Amino acid sequence: MGIRVLLVDDQPIVRTGFRAVLTAAGDVDVVGEAGDGPAAERAVASLRPEVVLMDVRMPGGDGLTATERITAAHPDVRVLVVTTFDVDDYVRRALRGGASGFVLKDSDPEDLVRAVRTVHAGESLLAPSVTTRLVRDWVAHEPAPATPDPAADGLTARERDVLVLVARGLSNAEIAAEMVVAESTVKTHVAHLLRKLERRDRVQLVVHAFEAGLVRPS
Repeated sequence: MGIRVLLVDDQPIVRTGFRAVLTAAGDVDVVGEAGDGPAAERAVASLRPEVVLMDVRMPGGDGLTATERITAAHPDVRVLVVTTFDVDDYVRRALRGGASGFVLKDSDPEDLVRAVRTVHAGESLLAPSVTTRLVRDWVAHEPAPATPDPAADGLTARERDVLVLVARGLSNAEIAAEMVVAESTVKTHVAHLLRKLERRDRVQLVVHAFEAGLVRPS
């Protein structure tokens, strides 16, 4: 049984292209398609996909609202937002709405497949440099935090260091090299951060770090 994927896009030709690429991978099963947000919500409830490839702007109902509702109702479902890399309010809403990562609409086939596999495996920060750029643009439009984040007070010094490096866009392997520790140690720290800060994935850890003022846009 392959990774169960739902394709959501208002353009049938785009869905057809994505389906062809993912099906050819061999370990991905496209279990359904939807042409707008409301249809995506219904499809998730009935088909139970593991990953949803979600377009943003669709005439029948936007993907951002659908992302928020899907991640709230189905916490185990990962949503990959399809973007043209325009950094705007839509992308900021996707971050806050629980999106697990981003994939470019003109991505190479290998990158699309890798994105699905990575998010399915729980490595939500698909492309650290891309996601961090998006978050930095978003946070630049937000006011600085008025008070320190109380949740961060419960972090150890090492956990705080890892959180800052995650927010700067480093992968687990890069953080391990930076801190001169084993990659498994980094994974343990990340797991502790998710639990202590009550965040569902790495993308939300990045958002938290910027919102709490632990990292500021450069």
